[in-house]
Amino acid sequence: MDKVKLQDLLARVGAGACSVDDAMAALRHWPSEQLACAHLDHHRNLRTAFPEVVYGENKTAKQISDILVRLLEHASPAMATRVSPTKAAVVLAQLSDLTYHEQARMLVGNVKVHSSSGPATSIVVLSAGTSDMPVAEEAAVTARSLGNRVETLYDVGVAGLHRLLSRKELLEEATVLVVVAGMEGALPSVVGGLVDRPIIAVPTSVGYGTGFGGFAALLGMLNSCAPGVAVVNIDNGFGAGCVASAINRGHMAARRSGGSGE
Repeated sequence: MDKVKLQDLLARVGAGACSVDDAMAALRHWPSEQLACAHLDHHRNLRTAFPEVVYGENKTAKQISDILVRLLEHASPAMATRVSPTKAAVVLAQLSDLTYHEQARMLVGNVKVHSSSGPATSIVVLSAGTSDMPVAEEAAVTARSLGNRVETLYDVGVAGLHRLLSRKELLEEATVLVVVAGMEGALPSVVGGLVDRPIIAVPTSVGYGTGFGGFAALLGMLNSCAPGVAVVNIDNGFGAGCVASAINRGHMAARRSGGSGE
């Protein structure tokens, strides 16, 4: 249950539109719920502003379905990451309200719609190459599902910097940038030298032998000489999307309170 749902429930109880017994029934699985395969944390959204999310890679389609059917009743949004197309087809046959984003390998439901107010673009997700797009899409879908405005800019790596420089205006419109790169992982440093926005660097496992499954990109990003670059784990587009959402949420809260948010 998120803050909006809980506030609505309490308001209806206060107004006499909902009985105490009905409210107790609505909260019967709060703050946690034990399933055969998982112990769900329905209180997480209130504590952290992020709902519990299903990591689907090592779960069966049935386990993913069993968890999501409960999260759909409580969480806004309900998300599952690292879900293969085969598993997704099984889950969607049971839960038609979900949307499957194949490139991101994510199942999403109860998606928030971003506010029409505020800047046109809040989060920009960039990828160095086309091969980095699955991780970049995981970040973009996550950020959008959490209610953010997101723009994407793909295949703008350092082998052809003119592609990136031609879109510098878009970069400057963003509150925060997620920069996804494999190989040597140079793109976040380049972006960090162009804009005054926080940058979340995401190393990917894309690359040849001495890329060591993303370690070369990870180390390159950790050793960036550009200020304002933070780094998440290899291929962790989901984590990057969450961090970007938290930064953007703080920015928008500062704007609402009259601060610059810069």
